Amino acid sequence: MTSHQVVPIKVYVAVWAALSILTMTTWQVALIDLGPFNIIAAITIAIIKMLLVVTIFMHVRQADSLTRLYVGAGFLWLIILLGILLCDYLSRSWLPGGQFWPSGPAMIVGG
Repeated sequence: MTSHQVVPIKVYVAVWAALSILTMTTWQVALIDLGPFNIIAAITIAIIKMLLVVTIFMHVRQADSLTRLYVGAGFLWLIILLGILLCDYLSRSWLPGGQFWPSGPAMIVGG
């Protein structure tokens, strides 16, 4: 019979507070124009929040090695799929703009 480590309530409250602060930080960063760094800041905050949820609330930190292997394999598969998506997205720059979505800076400016 295996025993599970008990996580103190203080840890859950601290993680909840950190997730709340990071959510408010994401909202505040979205209001600031950082140019191309907006997406980098948002994804960085999202990754930190994801790591907190997976390690603390899903108890992966206290899990056995097989569970950690499956979690790692899931993230590896996610990285592979995002890499394929990025390759597809970057290879489509040679396509002309569509009828409803013209390409180029004129669409952003509104002209």
